[in-house]
Amino acid sequence: MAYPDIDKPSDYFETKLYTGNGGTQSITGLDFEPNWTWIKHRDGATAHMIFDSVRGALYRLSTNNSNSQASAANTLTSWNSDGFALGSENDTNGNSRLFVSWNWKAGTSVSGNTGGSGTSKSYSGSVNTDAGFSIIKYTGNGTAGHTIPHHLGVQPRVVICKRLSQNGQWVFGSMALPNQFEQFLELDLTGGVQSSSLRWNNTDPSSSVFTVGSTADTNQDGTTIIAYSFAEKKGYSKFSSYTGTSSQIFNYTGFKPRFILIKKTSEGASWQLFDTKRTSSNGGNVLNYIIYPNLSNSEDDDAYNYIDAYANGFRCFSGPGGQGTETNKNGQNFIYMAFAENPFVTSTGNGSIPTTAR
Repeated sequence: MAYPDIDKPSDYFETKLYTGNGGTQSITGLDFEPNWTWIKHRDGATAHMIFDSVRGALYRLSTNNSNSQASAANTLTSWNSDGFALGSENDTNGNSRLFVSWNWKAGTSVSGNTGGSGTSKSYSGSVNTDAGFSIIKYTGNGTAGHTIPHHLGVQPRVVICKRLSQNGQWVFGSMALPNQFEQFLELDLTGGVQSSSLRWNNTDPSSSVFTVGSTADTNQDGTTIIAYSFAEKKGYSKFSSYTGTSSQIFNYTGFKPRFILIKKTSEGASWQLFDTKRTSSNGGNVLNYIIYPNLSNSEDDDAYNYIDAYANGFRCFSGPGGQGTETNKNGQNFIYMAFAENPFVTSTGNGSIPTTAR
């Protein structure tokens, strides 16, 4: 059995739940200082709030719309050594409201110039090669074949791009798609997979760069764009695909998942986001509290689109009468992103220690 790359996933990613107080408060208890924090109001229909340290605190994006970034003084005001600080904004700290936050660590500053076709442009970012995660802010040049350094040292499996100063779609590229980076999805929309050279120039990422086409959403000349890139790490992250069945399907990840994002790619469907901190009303392994990244909806307690989380992966079910089709539908294709709560085995000390099931 292969040892994991990361023994303690909570050093690099963690889900944190909290209750808003309508004033100011610090959310603590993480084992790291986050560089990317995604916040969603659970019991109300409000926008997703995406913050990262490269763009700076107060600057928010929302996965449920194509809006440019906006600055708000009372949202996420800073990151701290074990969490983040909040102001009084309702969408991030409304009084008595329930919130979930997902937090990732990058941390090493990088900067330089882009390459490939067209005029070289500047970029800056924050990278964690151990966890396979980078945040890169770059300037587009409008020329297909423009290459952007991601600094991961290995090929990323997922790259997500969003224009900052103008409206534009969230472009989602994945090596798990049928034709890889010849295709794309949009995180803010429900559509299935699309094929076009305009987003990624029909070019898979290399160990040093990802390549963009000539479309405005990934490469508008003179426009700043943020890119989140993810490489797979054993025992910590998995970015893969599966084909739905008429009953159930088990996806082996090699770890007990903390966070699972699923998208049906062969036809239209909302994105489905689960985590094991938002415990199920049904108890046991069941995760049926869903948040939809492409919608502002409140958390949904879904009786059909649910999954079971285990020590080494997750199982998707197909509900009665063809219900539950956004996580498992016979013959349809799905992709997922998963981050670990615990690896299935750890490699510290004198050997490997299996994790326990949920």
